[in-house]
Amino acid sequence: MSQQTDRVEQFLRELQDRICAAVEQLDGKASFVEDAWTRPAGGGGRTRVLRDGAVFEQAGVNFSLVHGSQLPPSATAHRPELAGGGFVATGVSLVLHPRNPYLPTTHANVRYFEASKEGLEPVWWFGGGFDLTPFYPFDEDAAHWHTVARDLCVPFGADVYPRYKKWCDEYFYLKHRAETRGVGGLFYDDLNEGGFERCFDFTKAVGQGFLDAYLPIAERRKDTPYGEREREFQLYRRGRYVEFNLVYDRGTLFGLQSGGRTESILMSLPPRVRFEYAYTPEPGSAEARLQDYLKPRDWL
Repeated sequence: MSQQTDRVEQFLRELQDRICAAVEQLDGKASFVEDAWTRPAGGGGRTRVLRDGAVFEQAGVNFSLVHGSQLPPSATAHRPELAGGGFVATGVSLVLHPRNPYLPTTHANVRYFEASKEGLEPVWWFGGGFDLTPFYPFDEDAAHWHTVARDLCVPFGADVYPRYKKWCDEYFYLKHRAETRGVGGLFYDDLNEGGFERCFDFTKAVGQGFLDAYLPIAERRKDTPYGEREREFQLYRRGRYVEFNLVYDRGTLFGLQSGGRTESILMSLPPRVRFEYAYTPEPGSAEARLQDYLKPRDWL
């Protein structure tokens, strides 16, 4: 593996440690259990899962570094010339499923790829982002989330936030439901523009900015009173998370196609969920209000 990969790996391992420590401190009850694993075809990772906490019903923060002699189809869909080439992929991916329906679910991921094929120059790229999925949305939460996202992008160019915000809106979109997964955030992929150092610095800013974006929202909402109605709606809306991750998510496809560890790949799914045929919220209800937020908009 290259020196570049070594540097990214060190950052990602430290990022996983930092995020896990912050989530444990916020939860105040449960701790992460680590499951170290190896991949027969090359590489491995550290899956960390927190269950049945005071704040989080389930939280997963994964680190992985895998390598192989042949890129899976999901990684070459946009780069067909690399089909059949070898690869190294490393990343941190997390999904937090809170217990309280007033506290949003959230996802974040930062990752790095190197690919090589005989006759071609080796190539590398970064990807990542974070997004927020509320069940009972608050304008101030969405504004804070996007303010952090915008501010971390500023040093990298005035066009970065609007471009990656739009990409997030379009990527985390359930076409069969004609709705976004939540209120968006940032998403980028195949990033190598401007050289390694600039791309690595941006990816570090995204990874480190996640806690700045999420923790204040969590502190505001984690003790909000709720009842069975709110809980049932939360479980129903979690179904959208299942639909997206199993139908559209490129990370899920890459993990499964590359022979990754299935339990770690599907850790992002919620611990409890329900599906209801032809559910329609009561007009004018707090539940019906969510639909107004499931479309791209300017939050700032």
